[in-house]
Amino acid sequence: MKILVVDDEKLLVRGIKFNLENEGYQVDTAYDGEEGFELARTGGYDLIVLDLMMPKLSGLEVCMRLREFSSVPIIMLTARTDDMDKIIGFEYGADDYVTKPFNILELKARIRALLRRASLKTQAEEQNLITCGELSIDCDRHMIYKNGANVELTGREFDVIELLMKNPGRVYSRENLLNIIWGYDFQGDIRTVDVHVHRLREKLERNPAEPEYIITKWGVGYYFKG
Repeated sequence: MKILVVDDEKLLVRGIKFNLENEGYQVDTAYDGEEGFELARTGGYDLIVLDLMMPKLSGLEVCMRLREFSSVPIIMLTARTDDMDKIIGFEYGADDYVTKPFNILELKARIRALLRRASLKTQAEEQNLITCGELSIDCDRHMIYKNGANVELTGREFDVIELLMKNPGRVYSRENLLNIIWGYDFQGDIRTVDVHVHRLREKLERNPAEPEYIITKWGVGYYFKG
């Protein structure tokens, strides 16, 4: 695993580098935001430890620029304890936050957790899996699981839930769903959509009368709550 540490406190950087290399990581370092960004842009890192306040470019600016093209996990370091700084850091794309002074054991634990999470996400993306709560859908194999158990769906039912799960929060009208799933030349009743949504809720929701996943936007249509 390859990690980049960017901080203008050279003694701190050396200490982090020493401890991480003892854990078997390959560690590169930078001491200002510009140098850190250039390394991050070209270095192919698995994780970046990034100070908030640095010369030339701030950690927030580096983080924001990286998020334009990269989803690499980023841990932000800061000497400030203001919750607003943390909120802003998360808004700019940081994945975690550690306040100075910190215990190196805590930093290493957070690094391991982020790397583990990133690895699981990569595996899921490679397998074209989408997971939300109790539900997991395998788009390549056309299968959906509830609590790990396969749920039998018809082809149209799968097409509907696949579309909704791939676009969580997006509301689809009945007309949208009918045109996308059944096609513009479909001659059936628009209530076909409601029937399929009802069947999906019966099969996938813990309580179909109070759905947690397939939600009705009254007067508009349906969406998946991710």
